[in-house]
Amino acid sequence: MNRYFCLTLICLFSSFLYAQQNDSVRIRTIFNEALLHGESYNNLDYLSNKIGGRLSGSPQAQAAVDFCTQTLKKLHPDTVYLQECMVPHWVRGEKEKARIITSKGPSQEVKISALGGSVATPSKGIKATVVEVKSLDEIATLGRKGIEGKIVFFNRPFDKTKISTFEAYGGAVDQRWAGPSKAAQYGAVATICRSMTPDINDYPHTGSMRYNDSFPQIPCCAISTLGAEKLSALLKNDPDLRFWYKQTCKTLPDVKSYNVIAVLKGSDHPEEIIDIGGHLDSWETGDGASDDGTGIVQSMEVIRLFKALGIKPKRTIRVIMFMNEENGTRGGKAYAAEAKEKNEKHILALESDRGGFSPRGFSTDMSEAKKGKILGWSHYFLPYGLYDFSQTGGGSDIEPLKKMMDVPLMELVPDPQRYFDIHHNALDKFSMVSRRELELGGAGMASMIYLLSEYGL
Repeated sequence: MNRYFCLTLICLFSSFLYAQQNDSVRIRTIFNEALLHGESYNNLDYLSNKIGGRLSGSPQAQAAVDFCTQTLKKLHPDTVYLQECMVPHWVRGEKEKARIITSKGPSQEVKISALGGSVATPSKGIKATVVEVKSLDEIATLGRKGIEGKIVFFNRPFDKTKISTFEAYGGAVDQRWAGPSKAAQYGAVATICRSMTPDINDYPHTGSMRYNDSFPQIPCCAISTLGAEKLSALLKNDPDLRFWYKQTCKTLPDVKSYNVIAVLKGSDHPEEIIDIGGHLDSWETGDGASDDGTGIVQSMEVIRLFKALGIKPKRTIRVIMFMNEENGTRGGKAYAAEAKEKNEKHILALESDRGGFSPRGFSTDMSEAKKGKILGWSHYFLPYGLYDFSQTGGGSDIEPLKKMMDVPLMELVPDPQRYFDIHHNALDKFSMVSRRELELGGAGMASMIYLLSEYGL
């Protein structure tokens, strides 16, 4: 009895070692193929330089749908299809203009960018005195007496002591999306928001905001951090200075658009679905290379890598190019709603939406038991520089799957230090992306998907 038990243990341990060695070899081939023959960079070149910025509802967004559909079909997955969703159609209009008007000396031009979803200023622009605040709570403290008839200037900078720039972003971004309505509640005529970046430069960062229907819709813009520093310094010496700006943005009726979806059907457990994706749309101030062209091409590369290496997944893999992450997440919500309606079994969703920088690991949003299984695979990724599995969270497009169906989430975590230098501004260009870093990230995603398809979660 003991002899047979020992022999059984030896056989099981040998099988375990063989599987580990086989997985290590497979992951090495995935990275080799990506680094030697990867197509992510070339696809990003087309998406960024031939199509450009892809704001939801725009012709460029539709061109991106067409490009991804055609590119995925050439990879010969089992299925490629479009999933319809209605998306917002906000347009920026003419280039924004702004000036600081002091009581002494000439006015000074500064760089601004309308926030996505903002209303326009009057045709001649809007001009008023400025009140600077560092928080939403400060609005309530000043009250209507301190706010009414003025332009509120939200000037809370990133906390530069945060090692994770995403943590610093989370500590500052509420003034962008909630600030306009909070200011309007107390009678403000417009708002200006410091750009969401730790860098001091003259590139204003746009981004979405959200009006509260209980209060008037007032114009809102972002000012470059260099402009914010200048405005703040001038206010200290001249509290009665005025600020003028003009923007002609508007919201048009919703437009029909699509998620682009490609499927590799699982051989052993086709009913178990693994989702992977990024978002097709981008702000049009740059060409949308890092936010989120990189996530799109890395996700498509997963299918190419599986096909090129003859990997037949045991579980079904769906690659989703989500539409409308930037100003509505309509694509992510449509995808999750249909999955729930069909009572599908989604075992995990993985997103790439943090840029194409050197991959450092994966964040997770799942039970401790499932996270433990993921951590058990972490040693496979160490040779390739992916070591950080400590962060929590998943991407915006896959969050509806978590809310509606409690699907475990993961997100690729690249090095974060430069992301918010280019986020939502004119510097988000193809030239900012490294081919090698981009391909490494795609290989990391494909390797994680391979392990999930082999062993489930």
